[in-house]
Amino acid sequence: MAVYAYQGRSAIGLQKGEIEAPDRMAAVGELRRRAILVTQINEKAGGKTPVRIGSKVKDKEMAIFTRQFSTMIDAGLPLVQCLNILAEQSESRNLRAVTANVARNVEEGTTLAEGMRKHHRTFNDLFTNMVEVGEAGGILDVILQRLASYIEKTAALKRKVKGALVYPIVIVGVAVLVIMFMLTFVIPTFAAMFKDMGADLPLPTRIVIGLSDFVRTYILLLIAGLVGCVFAIRSYYRTEGGKSTIDALLLRIPIFGPLIRKVAVARFTRTLGTLVQSGVPILEGLRITASTSGNKVVEKAVLQCRTSVTEGKTLAEPLKGSGVFPPMVTQMIAVGEQTGALDAMLSKIADFYDDEVDTAVNTLTALLEPIMIVFLGGVVGGLVVAMYLPIFKLVTLIK
Repeated sequence: MAVYAYQGRSAIGLQKGEIEAPDRMAAVGELRRRAILVTQINEKAGGKTPVRIGSKVKDKEMAIFTRQFSTMIDAGLPLVQCLNILAEQSESRNLRAVTANVARNVEEGTTLAEGMRKHHRTFNDLFTNMVEVGEAGGILDVILQRLASYIEKTAALKRKVKGALVYPIVIVGVAVLVIMFMLTFVIPTFAAMFKDMGADLPLPTRIVIGLSDFVRTYILLLIAGLVGCVFAIRSYYRTEGGKSTIDALLLRIPIFGPLIRKVAVARFTRTLGTLVQSGVPILEGLRITASTSGNKVVEKAVLQCRTSVTEGKTLAEPLKGSGVFPPMVTQMIAVGEQTGALDAMLSKIADFYDDEVDTAVNTLTALLEPIMIVFLGGVVGGLVVAMYLPIFKLVTLIK
């Protein structure tokens, strides 16, 4: 995208300003659509923007975009005008560029869903499939409202999980920094003092001094090894087998495993319930749900479920056999299938597990807080006591 400075005339008089567009012709065309007759237009020096059209947009920005879009459609504004307004007022530079591009495509005759599919990193399969259903059924405003609610609830779920992880990560990070500082700068001072004393040191003190010498000697190697391990794990996670292995291990981790499982169930039921309620066929809904599950184990279970459904089985049977979903979930889905209210039942399960995640996060935070404090105090206190043991021994001998 380039930035162009323009001057022109409109019904209200002289106009000047800046506009982002892929090229000069696109900029002139966009201004013409705004009823501005361009008299002068030049690309700004250094006006290239670092935004890559089609990159991912934050959940908050997408939720605001979707809800505003729904409101304008419901108010009776033409589709292209809605898109142009959204392109002008969005806070996200990327979303502005993508929306302007979609508006041009729609004006040229493509459907809204087709225009959005060209930017799959911004508008995922769930979004475009639901928009397609809304266009076909003449209920685009209703579908966009459902999408906005879905995005907001999904974002809230992510915030809860991130909130649960921030505290232990911060505490462990502080503990590591404090320990490294003590081993690198504080312990050597005590070691030099004890060496001058020439006395035999207690075992804990010798261990701590040895650990300090090791860290000071190999600190660069330790940092390189840590960075290498992180890089290796990330590279392994990008592979098909690595993602499956790590996701399976995450579900088995004590304390965190049940939380991850509840998040996966909440996301699965919320996504599938929203799709089914909007009229997306169940097989397509399962495919989209699998791709947005966020966990390879859950994704495989949902895809196996999809295969079973194509063979004529119910949705609940394969889900129960996968072992991933709790019995209550599969039983409620079975009831929803039997009563013809699957979408409503899935929404109820999603709401229930949202509350379960909230409770689990609060419990986890309350449990980890004393554990982290004891851990940090124990490690730092242990180092301090180990250093003061020879001093206590010396004082005893003097008496």
